Amino acid sequence: MSNKNKIDVKGFKKRLMSMRIEVKALSEATAEARQPVELDQTAVGRLSRMDALQSQAMQLETERRRTVEKIRIESALQRIDEGEFGYCVSCGIKIEPKRLDNDPTTPTCFDCAEMSEG
Repeated sequence: MSNKNKIDVKGFKKRLMSMRIEVKALSEATAEARQPVELDQTAVGRLSRMDALQSQAMQLETERRRTVEKIRIESALQRIDEGEFGYCVSCGIKIEPKRLDNDPTTPTCFDCAEMSEG
């Protein structure tokens, strides 16, 4: 096997752990923006409440996406621990190193990912 196709599992683990810390920090930093909006009309005007509700909805969606990312990161770390990292969870073939470089949380090879989208 050539070094060109060999993946740096330790490097990916370090990168995934860094990603996990970053996602957690972002989630904690925006926790207040996801809190319920005060609907007291005497405190703020109608447009301000609408803006606050829209902002809250955007933050809730962003947090939902972060949760999905956290799950993908944890799954990739688990595959590393089990010695399965870098192999497609659907068909078992080796995932292209460029694909893993682009997204180390990807669980599938290009062909399986394309089949699941279509």
